Amino acid sequence: MFTGIVEGTGKVEQISKNTKNRSAIKLTVNLGKYSKGLKIGQSVALNGVCLTATKISKSNCIFEMIEETTKKTDLGNLKLGSIVNIERSLKAGDRLEGHFVLGHVDGVGIIKKIQNKTKEVQIWFEIPKTLTKYVVKKGSIAIDGISLTVVDVKKNQASVCLIPHTIEITNFKTKEIGDKINIETDILGKYILK
Repeated sequence: MFTGIVEGTGKVEQISKNTKNRSAIKLTVNLGKYSKGLKIGQSVALNGVCLTATKISKSNCIFEMIEETTKKTDLGNLKLGSIVNIERSLKAGDRLEGHFVLGHVDGVGIIKKIQNKTKEVQIWFEIPKTLTKYVVKKGSIAIDGISLTVVDVKKNQASVCLIPHTIEITNFKTKEIGDKINIETDILGKYILK
């Protein structure tokens, strides 16, 4: 489990097919200082996608992704040098500062508008039609693993606002109109609607 409080970013160092399992892709990410204490088998959220560390060498960590992961998230669009958001999994007793984030991405959205304001940046993004019922004004949402509050909703689009600190420590400093983003809607809203 995660909170959506992104710790920082990492850089994609290598992408390769797993020779033992041809449908799996090995993703090598330089986690920098966020690799400290990480053990094989532990979970790390990359752009909000929960992945398992399968090999660690200094600050580089290898994650294996199956085809389902690359098709249903934006991780299939990663290239060498791509910057990804990093969040280590929540430890029992840690402070819960964002909202409950599972790392199970519901769908992929597309950035439609970026509005730079005095003390914030407002991002408008398209929501897949199957997710619109879960996205509500003032509700919680995870975008690329970042816990955010929905500012506004208009048909199949929604917006969030990011403060300068969030932009500085996440991959949003590299985002542009047309870029894809991972969306995880609020788990509590899903259960209430069910």
